[in-house]
Amino acid sequence: MIRLGTRGSALARTQSEDVARKLEAVGHEIQIHEIRTAGDRDQRSRFAEIGTAGIFVREIEAALLEDRIDIAVHSYKDLPSMSPEDLVIAAIPERLDPADCLVARPESVDPARPILNLRSGSRVATGSARRRALIEDMCPDIELLPLRGNVPTRLAKLREGPADAIILAAAGLARLDRNPATSSAVARGDLHEARLDPRLFVPAPGQGAIAVQCRAGDAELREVLALIHDEGAARPLQAERRLLGHVQGGCDLPFGAWCEVLESDRLSLHVALMVDDTMVTIHDDGDDAEGLADRAWDLLSERTRTK
Repeated sequence: MIRLGTRGSALARTQSEDVARKLEAVGHEIQIHEIRTAGDRDQRSRFAEIGTAGIFVREIEAALLEDRIDIAVHSYKDLPSMSPEDLVIAAIPERLDPADCLVARPESVDPARPILNLRSGSRVATGSARRRALIEDMCPDIELLPLRGNVPTRLAKLREGPADAIILAAAGLARLDRNPATSSAVARGDLHEARLDPRLFVPAPGQGAIAVQCRAGDAELREVLALIHDEGAARPLQAERRLLGHVQGGCDLPFGAWCEVLESDRLSLHVALMVDDTMVTIHDDGDDAEGLADRAWDLLSERTRTK
């Protein structure tokens, strides 16, 4: 029996059930344990007010360290750049679309406007510093409102107002859509939906990916988790996570990084960082994930020094 720890939100449960099915398919019985985190308990405060780094993972990692669970399933974007030394990411299953998705009331849409197809003066609700910074940079005539809650709650708040639009992770929507238990709660047939180009509206590092964590010394379990690991997903994530380590960012830092694999098998890294109300962007290619991230950090450092 493998004890799996997860947050209790609809999306976290869906992700964990996906991992459970993969492990069951290779012959293992799974028991899911829900664990409430600091980010789950406080649904009103902005992330900066409750401590950004690890607000959705600290209690789950503690359960791993105390041997109350055997593995933890996280949204990779929620993990801080540094984890406890006794824990390791042992598997990264297939990554879904890393992009953000605009979900809006149809009457607020202006198809002629680039990137965010919203009329001037529209109100967008988000709790993400990165999304706020990108919107402020691209569409300064858009009004920003705070927003917390899980995906069904955010969609309900959009329909109730006062926001005209919200921004959600495309991968989260896809996972909830394909789960019969949650698909009706996230139905969006009455709303406008548009994928935002991740080369321009740069996602959070690790967005769309799941990280499966276990104790570093559990060699037998690490061998089991290796069976559900996707090395193709792990390679570009290595660049994103290394750059996150350089930046030392948390949930409330206006920083995005997405690495794509080109047809030539080269990596292309897209970065956006808000510094002193100025958005600094970098687009660079390379073959080595860590080298690419290190070079991007050097470029970021150079450009931010001149601001």
